[in-house]
Amino acid sequence: MNNYGPRALTLSRGEGSWVWDTNDNRYLDCVTGIAVCGLGHCHPELTKVIVDQASTLVHSSNLYNITWQQKLADKLCSVGQMEKAFFGNSGAEANEAAIKLARLKAHANAIANPEIIVMDGAFHGRTMATLSATSGAKIQKGFAPLVQGFVRVPFGDTKAVAEAGSKNTVAVMVEPIQGEAGINIPTPNYLSDLRVLCDENGWLLIFDEVQTGNARTGQYFAWQHSGAAPDILTTAKGLGNGFPIGTCLARGEAAEYFSAGSHGSTYGGNPLACRVAHRVVEIIKDQNLDQRAATLGASIVGELQSNLADAPQVKDIRGIGLMMAIEMETDCADLVTQAAAQGLLINVTGGNRIRLLPALTFSDSQAEQMIATLTSIITGWKRSES
Repeated sequence: MNNYGPRALTLSRGEGSWVWDTNDNRYLDCVTGIAVCGLGHCHPELTKVIVDQASTLVHSSNLYNITWQQKLADKLCSVGQMEKAFFGNSGAEANEAAIKLARLKAHANAIANPEIIVMDGAFHGRTMATLSATSGAKIQKGFAPLVQGFVRVPFGDTKAVAEAGSKNTVAVMVEPIQGEAGINIPTPNYLSDLRVLCDENGWLLIFDEVQTGNARTGQYFAWQHSGAAPDILTTAKGLGNGFPIGTCLARGEAAEYFSAGSHGSTYGGNPLACRVAHRVVEIIKDQNLDQRAATLGASIVGELQSNLADAPQVKDIRGIGLMMAIEMETDCADLVTQAAAQGLLINVTGGNRIRLLPALTFSDSQAEQMIATLTSIITGWKRSES
């Protein structure tokens, strides 16, 4: 179907931060499958794990105990300071589980028309519930009637959240950093203020860390920069390094709402996916890749800000860890093609935001190559626009 539109490149293989197309042209990958391949392509340890588990047991269903599922749940709950885990196959499924937990809280408290406060600019997925929680007429167009029960307020505005609250409010759902919207970073106290507000009102605090999790921002989870732990936490993308898996983690009352038969997933948490994800988490922690992301990301942003300080159509350069954006004054989608022509894969979101999501294993020399190429094409593009 045509939902992805035409694509210019056909990629055939990858190694680390390099990918090759079917014409054997090599590219430095700064998209990583949209923040998925955080350990790079074809990581040798993950390849070994996949082969070994594929020759042992791929799938059994959740009718039976799954050793690797339990091990992964234990590890993620330890890393994220949570208590229980539900496994699905994607970020959207993880967010669906979070929404269902909030609905269960509502009905346990006799709230017939529950509401979840969500944010302008949010992206939570493309299932009907997560689509309804997502912001943007373009994404929602043609899919009405949407799922009811979502109240939208400006991102980064705690006062607006407080004012939107009502007797029907059961939860606040937010991305600690908005990825699809162009790497929108709130003030440092935003998440902690939301934590206080939710505690005062008895609301659940849900953090969508589908993109920000798994060391992308310089902490294993982005909320750890603030210390404001959520009641429910979702993540996916980098968790499986390309193998599909998503999880909804919960603590406290939220961890107890699911009961036998209330939710499920046929493929979710299968032995292969969980063993791969378990090794991903081990590698990130053992190699301190969260600290590496923090250090390298700060260096990259600093160099880009210096190199592009006089570029007239660069509006802002921002980032946290290896989740970075160059916001332009005008639409710049054509820079994707220009960058690819110089051997660099980038992504433009929102029309005018170059989103950079290199692997956590990005080397210093690769970072320098990315910076040099971006500086060249952006300054050159500015001259061609004048």
